[in-house]
Amino acid sequence: MLWETVRLALTAIRRNVLRSFLTVLGVVIGVAAVIAMVTVGQGSSQQVASSVESLGTNVLIVRPGTQIMGPGSRNSAPPFKLADVTALGDLPALEAVAPVVTTSETAVFGNMNRMTSVTGTTAAYLDIGGWELARGRRFTSVEDRTGANVCIIGETVRTALFGATDPTGEKIRLKAISCEVIGLLVAKGAGSFGQDQDDIVIMPVRTVQRRLLGSQDVSTIMMQVAPGVSSDRAIGDIQALLRERRRISLGEDDNFAVMDMKELATMLNSVNAVLTGLLSSVAAVSLLVGGIGIMNIMLVSVTERTREIGIRLAVGAEARQVLMQFLVEAVVLSVLGGVIGIALGLGLAYVAAQFMAIPFTPGLGTILLAFGFSAAVGMVFGFFPARAAARLDPIEALHHQ
Repeated sequence: MLWETVRLALTAIRRNVLRSFLTVLGVVIGVAAVIAMVTVGQGSSQQVASSVESLGTNVLIVRPGTQIMGPGSRNSAPPFKLADVTALGDLPALEAVAPVVTTSETAVFGNMNRMTSVTGTTAAYLDIGGWELARGRRFTSVEDRTGANVCIIGETVRTALFGATDPTGEKIRLKAISCEVIGLLVAKGAGSFGQDQDDIVIMPVRTVQRRLLGSQDVSTIMMQVAPGVSSDRAIGDIQALLRERRRISLGEDDNFAVMDMKELATMLNSVNAVLTGLLSSVAAVSLLVGGIGIMNIMLVSVTERTREIGIRLAVGAEARQVLMQFLVEAVVLSVLGGVIGIALGLGLAYVAAQFMAIPFTPGLGTILLAFGFSAAVGMVFGFFPARAAARLDPIEALHHQ
């Protein structure tokens, strides 16, 4: 009996293929939008987590100013010096400390060139940032101290200047500096904000200060908390030391900011979750619109098929069988829209993931929820038209033209 009901429902749907397709279009759009938004949101969250993890574990960043980033940050605060980095390195709460200065320069090798980011730092930066070497070596303490003309390059720079060949031992030019490539970094890919982390040249901090920037200032200090030490304790020690070194009186605000990368990851994931939920909620409205569309078309179908319903009731069909037939039609339409919407949503999410350079992470729970919701839409919005069909008077239905 159930199969016969399903067969009749499918036959009725096939009679008006175009109308059936337009009926389920709202459900298709709603399900596709929800699937795409949630999948992209999950991929974005995973990208943020992996990007923060790639910066190293228990990493703290300190910069001059009242904020690390965003509105209200103060850039007039005095910069740090290498002596501040040395003093921070003596704190027992910190395992490693590295100064960071950055600039953009054109790297040249032969007739190839590329505008890239140049980072001046020490060998400790590689440990703090979780960088690994694919080839070559890191700076020695002597090269760090004297500011030697050596550099370590990222995979993007290697590809642009050297193709697939081994760059170690070759020399590239940055402004008037001839820099020997002593190492190649293992590729990391895109960062939290889509930047290419492999588009980088790392040099000793003194080399960048003297030869490229002409300044002894340090814009950023990266630190790794020692094992067994809490971030709060380390931040407290850093603040106390820097307040003393920067001669900040009691009661005055800090003219520097310390950021815990774990807190940044939590903040970014919270913002991402709110945006994903908001966009998904807006997209879910399309499902309600699609359900209303199904109800309207089913009501029209009941009107068009009044005589057919009257004949079925007159020859012995029960009211519940008529109700089941129209309810099954509505559910089939919504489920069909759900299946098409899931496929379309996953396709859109895959394209968006490739374009945004984030992981494509479809969730089975999200897919099942969207499918179940689409079926529920058919049942809820199809019930009223189905009940109206089942309550038709057979005699009046037979007289209907």
